[in-house]
Amino acid sequence: MTMTDARLQGADEATFIAAVRSGDAAQFALITERHRRELQVHCYRMLANYEDAQDMTQETFLRAWNKRESFKGHAALRTWLYRIATNACLDFLEKRNDRTPVPSEVLYLQPYPDWMLPEDPQESVVARETIELAFIVAVQHLPTRQRAAFILRDVLGWPASKAADALELTVASVTSALQRARVTMREQLPDRRLDWRSPATHELSDDERSVVRSYMDAHERNDLDGLMALLRDDLRFTMLPDPGALVVTAKDAVDGWVSSGLFQHGYDDWRCITTTVNRMPAAVLYLRAPGDPEYRLFAIAVLHIVDGKIAELTGFDATDKPWLGLPATL
Repeated sequence: MTMTDARLQGADEATFIAAVRSGDAAQFALITERHRRELQVHCYRMLANYEDAQDMTQETFLRAWNKRESFKGHAALRTWLYRIATNACLDFLEKRNDRTPVPSEVLYLQPYPDWMLPEDPQESVVARETIELAFIVAVQHLPTRQRAAFILRDVLGWPASKAADALELTVASVTSALQRARVTMREQLPDRRLDWRSPATHELSDDERSVVRSYMDAHERNDLDGLMALLRDDLRFTMLPDPGALVVTAKDAVDGWVSSGLFQHGYDDWRCITTTVNRMPAAVLYLRAPGDPEYRLFAIAVLHIVDGKIAELTGFDATDKPWLGLPATL
């Protein structure tokens, strides 16, 4: 943090404390609102669901207002808000019995729109490696306290004492939870870089842009051979939220698409546009039904590309996600 940043933060906190003392709800909201995007990403990492993350961020602001007298300025305002957000997510998870992932799937997973990410490219909360779908899925396989400890320590870079205070645990308990979490993350992401605090990428590569263009072109031409050529043999494909939709070979994926009617009459007039979600390349698929003058939003295919081939393809129904900001028709 630069000296200027520190002065701005100090001024913010002084203004915040004044708002707390005077009960100035408008000023309180103005200051806390500046942290909305990063808090929402934090909640998304905890919950893997954009809509739940929105709800828990709002719950964070409500709890912050109700607990406003507890903020004395001993810790940074940002730290105080992250602590509230973390515990709001933990309380949410404690009440839900549908948040235990099956071995390879997280059926409640939703994509995160890039336009809602924090704007500061230096923030660890927007590091691509910690927002990609595979990372978010891997985190869901951690027990909730391990998940929180891992995110606070290894993603946000909090010291053990600060994380322990936020989670109301001992430093030894947080350290133990983190060690166990790292083992699970290595098992879940065996081929990925695991040093989350080192410099991270943000932009798509030229290779990724080229592959997503080729994918869209093949899709629009109903070119199954062209699609197959873009897929790694050990492709991991899933279409959410359909249970049991995980497929682990390119041939099985393509066979499944054909058997379900894709690229056949009624499902063979496509237009595609490109976008990014979770800092990953994605193709948005629009389908025109026979007799319909317009192409209508159908699905979004999020691609993880390795060495010029699609290694993972995660499909989502796009019609029920207005927060992605996609046009309904083309």
